[in-house]
Amino acid sequence: MYREYLKSRIGSLIYITGTLIRGFSTQTFAEKQFGLTPDQYVILYLLTENQEIKCQRQLAEIMFKDRANISRIIDIMHQNGLIEKVPDSNGRKIYKLEVTEKGRKIKESVFQTDIDLRAQITKDISEEDLAVTFNTLEKMNMNIRDKVKLQI
Repeated sequence: MYREYLKSRIGSLIYITGTLIRGFSTQTFAEKQFGLTPDQYVILYLLTENQEIKCQRQLAEIMFKDRANISRIIDIMHQNGLIEKVPDSNGRKIYKLEVTEKGRKIKESVFQTDIDLRAQITKDISEEDLAVTFNTLEKMNMNIRDKVKLQI
């Protein structure tokens, strides 16, 4: 019965799927005792794999998180020695974020689990179906992104 309802409510299905993926990732990270959350891993990944990403605002835009949320995550990562906050010469309240050696090691130790999680989530889904899904979700994202007001 609920499946029929969800077929006509794509937002509900996307929300439930996202919640399940987030829960599965969080559970796996806890079981493996990585000492960081999936969001923290994404930040480490983004900062190490893309040299153009250097500040909290960029991370907030990419992850679609508000300033307070991303600031909290960054502060915890800084306290745990995963990243350094280097004052930017152009702004007194702006910090450039740099991953520490500890952060790099943790990111590398989690990387294979990230690949394994994505493989489990997309199991039995063809490359073509995944491409269509990504394309469709991106279009939906673009249709509403500018209508949501977050302080990023």
